[in-house]
Amino acid sequence: MTDTAGARAVQTIRVDRTLVIGLDRPAKRNAINGAVTQGLDEALNLLEDDDQLWCGILTGGGEIFSAGADLAEGPGEPTERGGIAGIMSRVRTKPLIAAVEGYALGGGLELVLCCDVVVASRTATFGFPEVKRGLLPDFGGVFRAPRVLPANVAREMLLTGEPIDGERAERLGFVNRLVEPGATFDVALGLAATICGNAPLAVREALALSHAEINGDETASWAASHAAHERLLASADVAEGITAFFERRAPRWSGW
Repeated sequence: MTDTAGARAVQTIRVDRTLVIGLDRPAKRNAINGAVTQGLDEALNLLEDDDQLWCGILTGGGEIFSAGADLAEGPGEPTERGGIAGIMSRVRTKPLIAAVEGYALGGGLELVLCCDVVVASRTATFGFPEVKRGLLPDFGGVFRAPRVLPANVAREMLLTGEPIDGERAERLGFVNRLVEPGATFDVALGLAATICGNAPLAVREALALSHAEINGDETASWAASHAAHERLLASADVAEGITAFFERRAPRWSGW
């Protein structure tokens, strides 16, 4: 891949009219820090602004998609066009396909929720572990997951912090293509080629209408999510949850 900015944390390559966007922090399990946020923002700006690009693929490589926000560094500042992580509140006109191998947890799953089509391996894992740290999914997952998953399943994931595997995600309709490990990129590239074989303006109009129907105006949802997140950040439990995570022990919750 060709390096982008963002301390090489995100890389891109063009394949015909498709832009492949790759998270590239394998030592940190592709955790979202400021460099990833900047890199995603630049890559998605390129996808949106280049008239020769008609579709995008977001991948984390062959081992892991993303373990979520970097708890040590944080995700960096939101960007002007993309918001949190350079993507979470972005208005896109071109399709974006997620190619998921391995874990997509927390903010990693919220990256997947930003995409329009999901290709996942049988060994992929999707989850919201935030409650195990005293937090909630504040990158949109708490209100987006119930739109694309059955409500009870979304609540199960949000309240237990336990993940679901790729096979269950496919049965529930969240994953479009379930493939053998290592095949996600090739299948995603084939889907992108199919999309790019269609009239681009028609694709964008269909995408815009589907986004409006599924997501609507998220302003109030974002405000409520951020307010809840701020309340949790002020709690003793969130400090204990994060400390326990780094100390590799079970948290001792106080409920305040």
